[in-house]
Amino acid sequence: AMAYVIAHEIGHHVQYLQGTSDKMNRLRQQLSEEEYNKYSVKLELQADFYAGVWAHHAQRMKNILENNDLEEALNAANAIGDDRLQKQSQGQVVPESFTHGTSAQRMQWFKKGFETGDISQGNTFDLID
Repeated sequence: AMAYVIAHEIGHHVQYLQGTSDKMNRLRQQLSEEEYNKYSVKLELQADFYAGVWAHHAQRMKNILENNDLEEALNAANAIGDDRLQKQSQGQVVPESFTHGTSAQRMQWFKKGFETGDISQGNTFDLID
């Protein structure tokens, strides 16, 4: 689970290097909080995707992942989905306040990155709201 979190944060660094973070900062000034949250989810899902891409290549090149590492990463993604966290803390789910995506979305994008290893397939910003 720790490797997933670190890889997710490195995914944000990749977004910074690509200029995505700067674009998001500009959007924050232009959009309502609810509208910005939709973009925030896309940003976070892309970082999950990049974490999966890293895991794919780390395994392919160095064979460093242990048998349960992928399962632990998916469990971590599942545990920190907005829907699950809100249900636990508030007893209800408020989708318009999501900033990181649902558990299912987070697992889906991490898994897509892991299975493809292809950074070009991670354009979460093309998702329909």
